[in-house]
Amino acid sequence: MAFLNDRCARVLLTPKVVAACAPFSCGNKDLDEFFATDYFDYAKQLMGKTYAFLEVDNPHEIVCAFTVANASIFTNHLPNARRKRIGKGVPQTKRDMIYPAVLIGRLGVNKSYMRRHIGTELMDSIKSWFIDDENKTGCRYLVVDAYNETTPLEYYRKNGFDFMFSTEEQEREYRSISGDGPLHTRLMFFDLMQIVHS
Repeated sequence: MAFLNDRCARVLLTPKVVAACAPFSCGNKDLDEFFATDYFDYAKQLMGKTYAFLEVDNPHEIVCAFTVANASIFTNHLPNARRKRIGKGVPQTKRDMIYPAVLIGRLGVNKSYMRRHIGTELMDSIKSWFIDDENKTGCRYLVVDAYNETTPLEYYRKNGFDFMFSTEEQEREYRSISGDGPLHTRLMFFDLMQIVHS
């Protein structure tokens, strides 16, 4: 049974929704603060929209939440091998230096709902949403700037995402990040054509 599809409803996160719900916690302080207050300023600045899934029978608790925004993959600055990998499957006549994408800016699952595969269901829902005939814009890729930690990276890898850059050194150079320690985040992408053809 798909919990999100069968028992939940996706809603735009608004101050009214937040006020009516118990405090959301996914175990990450930055994400918790974003979904509690910062999402609103983000939306007012037209930087992204935040959505939440609420259980229909218990609409006072946020099951999970995510933010999406328009984005692009600029391939002209990528290493040649990565440029070919990302453009794989794009007809030659349509190959360009810029591919349309959607950025998943924030994503979290309520701690009370963890270990129930909600994260995978949420990602499947996002993927399906952006290939739906009702989608208002072209979107070939999903991109994410994932925390460079084992759990988030494994989550995105298990859900079909790949690193935009094969090494942290390449990514550091592309993003003009100085220093030599581990990156705070890693850029990853998912080609939605994988599910269009499945």
